[in-house]
Amino acid sequence: MIRLLSTVSELRAWRAQAAEPVVLVPTMGALHRGHAKLVEEARKIAGPGGSVVASVFVNPLQFGPNEDFQAYPRELDADAETCEAAGADAVFAPSVEEVYAVDRSIQIFETSLTQRLCGTSRPGHFDGVCTVVAKLFNLAQPTDAVFGKKDYQQLAIIRRLVRDLNFPVEIHGVETVRESDGLAMSSRNRYLTPEERAQAPAIRAALLAMRSAYQTGETDAAQLLACGSTLLEAKAPSGRIDYLEIVDRNSMQPLDPVTDDGLIAAAMYFGKARLIDNIEVAS
Repeated sequence: MIRLLSTVSELRAWRAQAAEPVVLVPTMGALHRGHAKLVEEARKIAGPGGSVVASVFVNPLQFGPNEDFQAYPRELDADAETCEAAGADAVFAPSVEEVYAVDRSIQIFETSLTQRLCGTSRPGHFDGVCTVVAKLFNLAQPTDAVFGKKDYQQLAIIRRLVRDLNFPVEIHGVETVRESDGLAMSSRNRYLTPEERAQAPAIRAALLAMRSAYQTGETDAAQLLACGSTLLEAKAPSGRIDYLEIVDRNSMQPLDPVTDDGLIAAAMYFGKARLIDNIEVAS
């Protein structure tokens, strides 16, 4: 039976008796098969003798003033069942008040990797991510933590967080889980209308076309970006491109000419849903 922990004291008591390695899977809930894959990977890392804890916490610090914090789905019972089926030993699902003091006055700010992509579109978002992840690392004291590659910028930032603040945590990136038509799984896919859902796989198609062009010899970033933009405009007329960029996958800085260290990243709006995806050019 999975343990449901709702307070810091409960989490610390669980951690005190947890067998190592202890692997953390941070989530905001509304879990789907992509999240289940993260827990399954955590279980593999922990092995039969280790421990896996998933956090389910809708973090207010990473939502902007016009984003969907209040509307973000909260389905703890279903999330706990998903975590248990995937191999977690415990779920940490605290309230906002349990995580943040009313008079909190300290936060983490990232100043380099957040200057492009989602960092530009969602100012302050990754500062909120860094703050809550640092708190989770302090509270759960994991030996390892698992993050999905769907938000590749977040993964790079968490790796930098661990490096710069010397957290003794090994970070593992897990490949994106997709629907049969290539659309990256996301809790926000539920917001799509049938027409938008039919067009959304164009994001993946554009990324694949750009990677194919690179792998057949095109290294000019402008040419590759034009290829992707044209495809998106043709196949996803209901969508609006937030960004389509090629960056170094470690520094998140623009890359031109494109090399094997490149990452093609995209974000598109379909109605109120904002979908992100990416692809490593050399994968």
